[in-house]
Amino acid sequence: MEALDALINRVSSPRLEGPAPSSEQLEQLLKAALRAPDHGALRPWRFIITEGEGLVKLGRLYADAARADDPELADARYEKYCNMPLRAPMVITVVAVTSDHPKVPISEQLISAGCAAHSITQVAYAMGLGAMWRTGEMAYHPRVKQGLGLLEGEEIVGYLYLGQKSRDREAPQLAIEEFVTRWQG
Repeated sequence: MEALDALINRVSSPRLEGPAPSSEQLEQLLKAALRAPDHGALRPWRFIITEGEGLVKLGRLYADAARADDPELADARYEKYCNMPLRAPMVITVVAVTSDHPKVPISEQLISAGCAAHSITQVAYAMGLGAMWRTGEMAYHPRVKQGLGLLEGEEIVGYLYLGQKSRDREAPQLAIEEFVTRWQG
């Protein structure tokens, strides 16, 4: 697939099936992530790969975090949290690793990690894989961050769900002029 085609036509795949990306595909996805724009060459990112039984444990981590916030959490809601990571055979948690820097603000480091996540979704599409970038409350929950081993200065940019597309989707055609202005000074 041509790079331009992937950039223009990529769509999220909300329904994913197995198998997970192969080790060769995963290597390509991560190589692309490591080429993200990176002011100061700080490499402000890391990636947590979760598959198999790890997905079940991640779901329990979500559910236990939700129950810690609400001890009265209904069993059905608890189960919903448990099942969240099971929407795909692989989840890559993209973590921004930020630090104080005299020339590179934290916001740029977060954006760089976001670009790394974006690169993974683009390459997944180009390889014919399905990908969905999700965040939600469990990306910001302190108990989840602790359970995943995040350190001070680290933030979850997103959970990238990866697998095989259960169906193809077409990219919506947006009117460019609705998003662009020209500044003349």
